[in-house]
Amino acid sequence: MVNGHIAPPSHTSHRVQDGRLRLSCFSPVRYTLVFHAEPQFVDTVKQAVFAAGAGRYPNYSECCWTANGTGQFRPVGAANPHTGEVGVLEKIEELRVEMLCDSEETARKAVEALKKAHPYEEPSYAVYKLEDF
Repeated sequence: MVNGHIAPPSHTSHRVQDGRLRLSCFSPVRYTLVFHAEPQFVDTVKQAVFAAGAGRYPNYSECCWTANGTGQFRPVGAANPHTGEVGVLEKIEELRVEMLCDSEETARKAVEALKKAHPYEEPSYAVYKLEDF
């Protein structure tokens, strides 16, 4: 028991705020993985990243947010681009996908899966550490 309340399950964190017990169903440290892919490749990449554990909430799986955008890049030097030509500025339709990773380990596994599944030589991605408010 915590302050007269039944202790939360192990996947739940708790804190006292304004004299009241506040429960969170997530681990204290979470991350958001963001990546970009052309529309024809995005489902394959998402499935690989979901299989690595990303996009999960306590009662949901395969959760993500997707938005359309335009990617821009110029392959240089010894690049071997999947799309485009060395030296030529490319602008292509891409999707931005964001999903939750419930731990650092999950985030690392998700990035590894992303790199294996993504067709680009150097996939565009970012991992953001989240704060709990």
